[in-house]
Amino acid sequence: MSSKTSYALSSTLSLPIPLPTSTSKSPSPIHIPLIHLGVYLTSGYTTTSSVTSALQIGYRAFDSAEWYANEAEVGDAINKFLATSSKLERKDIWFTTKLKTNYSYDATRKSIRESVKKSGLGYLDLYLLHSPYGGRQKRRECWRAVVDAVESGEVRVGGLQELLTSFPKHPPTINQIEIHPFNTQSSITKFCKENNIAIEAYAPLARSLRFSHPKIKELSKKYGCTPAQLMIRWSLQHGYITLPKSVKEKRIRENADIGRFEISDEDMGVMDGLDEKLVTDWDPTDAD
Repeated sequence: MSSKTSYALSSTLSLPIPLPTSTSKSPSPIHIPLIHLGVYLTSGYTTTSSVTSALQIGYRAFDSAEWYANEAEVGDAINKFLATSSKLERKDIWFTTKLKTNYSYDATRKSIRESVKKSGLGYLDLYLLHSPYGGRQKRRECWRAVVDAVESGEVRVGGLQELLTSFPKHPPTINQIEIHPFNTQSSITKFCKENNIAIEAYAPLARSLRFSHPKIKELSKKYGCTPAQLMIRWSLQHGYITLPKSVKEKRIRENADIGRFEISDEDMGVMDGLDEKLVTDWDPTDAD
């Protein structure tokens, strides 16, 4: 079902808060921006430059990871931007990072502290277990560390990347998965919605692999948009938080300009029907 929302970079989603917090027995809703800039496979000046451009355009959320080795560059760009702004504060920016390896409780707590230090942002808005690998016991240990980090104030929200259809005592707030019209992940998204878990869509553009698909070209022409804008709009109308990635200012700006059109219910169904289980990076759903 399509949404009537006119999406903009200021659009947010109110998150459920199933994790315990140390600040209040009835915590206020946490609002997360719906469009994040992904910084996968970027480094050094390229990372700093793209984050700075995105902030100037109006992006307020960024998706990094310990594995990407660019937490410091993202944090530095954010802090320098905030230092020049009279209207924005740290609380206005959303920073996500992820655990590299599911090793142990203590190692996870250490990684969280190191990510806070590297980013220089004081705390992490969202911390994810990057993969389900390592076995159920390791996942439980590492997840317990995330829950404790939320309680201690180092992390605001905990989540998983590539959630399997089970979770421990404290369920995650967010599940980040590859999702786009060519890989709709219907069983996982259904599970998440039934369990009040927000969905983040990484690789929402299918890494440009299907921009020349006849139906994508046809609908892009119909709505007067780029293939990337069409696929981002599809993601948002499904209610997903979306993480498009680009290092080019023109593309970063275009990817946020999706409030001018709305995909009809009929065309949303057509795009849903393009599913071919296309995996553009990795598929860890076989983890035990």
